[in-house]
Amino acid sequence: MAEVLPLPGRFHELSLATDDIRASVEFYERLGFSQAATTDTYTHPYGVLTDGRLYLGLHERRAASPTLTFVRAGVAAQLDEFARHGIDLTLSHTGEDVFNEIGFEGPHGEAVRVVEARTYSPAERADGEPSLCGDFAELSLPAADFVVAQAFWELLGFVATHELEAPYVHLPLTSDRLDIAFHRPLTFDGSLIVFRAPDMATRIARLDALGIAADEPLPRGITRGDNALLVSPEGTHLLLLQGEE
Repeated sequence: MAEVLPLPGRFHELSLATDDIRASVEFYERLGFSQAATTDTYTHPYGVLTDGRLYLGLHERRAASPTLTFVRAGVAAQLDEFARHGIDLTLSHTGEDVFNEIGFEGPHGEAVRVVEARTYSPAERADGEPSLCGDFAELSLPAADFVVAQAFWELLGFVATHELEAPYVHLPLTSDRLDIAFHRPLTFDGSLIVFRAPDMATRIARLDALGIAADEPLPRGITRGDNALLVSPEGTHLLLLQGEE
C-alpha cells in the first residue's frame, strides 16, 4: 500500500536566506553542524548544514526567512488539492522544463514552500551527535491566535499537544520529522530555533570560550546563566534552554 503523505509532503529543510553564505556556513560549522552534499538544482549559492536531526538550507538570495520547505513528488499535479483546502499560493513555479515548486503562507505569515525533489543528500551523521547547542527541540513561531495556528498546521499534518506554560507560554505541534511550536509575540516577536540540553550552562561557557557571543536579549520570562540566545550572520535566532528535550 502506498504511503499516505501529509498535504505538503515530507519535511525537507528549514530554508534560511543569507547575504553571505560563507559567513553563515562558517558560523554553523563552529557550532558543530556538518555540511551535506547538495545538488545543482539552484543557480544561486546554496549549502546545507545539519546537526543530525535538523537540516538548515542556506540560500544566498532574497526570500522569506525562515521558510519551512517540504518535498512532494508531482507537486505540479496537486495544485487543485491545495486549492480545495483553501490554500492560496504565493508562488507557483511549475512546468515540464523547470524545477517545480510552490509556496504559501500560514495565518501568521509563516512561509512554506513545497518542492518536487530533494536538493541535498542526507549527511552521514548519527542522531546521537548533537551540535554544541544541544538537542534540537523545535522551531517556535510567533502567533497571536493559537487556535487559528493549530487549525492551519494540523491541516498540513502536524498534531497539537497541550498548551504549556514553561519556560514561556507556547503550543507545541509534532510531526514525524519536525516539531514546531507557537509562542506569543510579546514573548518574542520573531522565530526561534530551540535547543535543549541538561548541561546547557556548560555548553554556553564553551561557546563563549570559542568567541561565539550569547549576549542577545532573551525572550520574555527566560533568565540568563543556564539559557542563552545566539544570532547567526543571516539573523536567525537560536534559543538554548537548560533542560531535557
